[in-house]
Amino acid sequence: MTDNDLDDVDRRILNILQLDASHTNAELAELVHVSPPTCLRRVKYMTEGGIIERQVAIVAPEKVGARLTAIVEITLDVQAAERMDEFEQHVAAEAAVLQCYRVAPGPDFVLIVQVADMPAYHALAHRLFATRTNVRNVKAYFSTFRSKFETRIAV
Repeated sequence: MTDNDLDDVDRRILNILQLDASHTNAELAELVHVSPPTCLRRVKYMTEGGIIERQVAIVAPEKVGARLTAIVEITLDVQAAERMDEFEQHVAAEAAVLQCYRVAPGPDFVLIVQVADMPAYHALAHRLFATRTNVRNVKAYFSTFRSKFETRIAV
């Protein structure tokens, strides 16, 4: 399923779910002006088609003790596909790594990391980067203020 398969009703459903996925099917159907069975069928179709990946709760990091956000650039010594995959799998297993991107040009990866504080970041950096023989360079930026955080994609 691709964005070309989406009609106006599908897009309205996606926009509402991205703002608040806790609506019941009946509420969602009413908001997008379709019957509940139609709404349920469309949500199921978009979920099975991979348009809707999952529905989650967004947690305030500072409320659960994860007050430090780091944006980390990683450059590897060897960029062979298997070495890139190996590093990706290594960082994906770490719960504090919220996002991992392969990027170009510049570093090989950019990670978004959420930890309690600097000692927690130091421990994570040691665990993920310092002990890896293929990591050539690590450059970390620490957020001092988050002015915008959005998970909604305009559809």
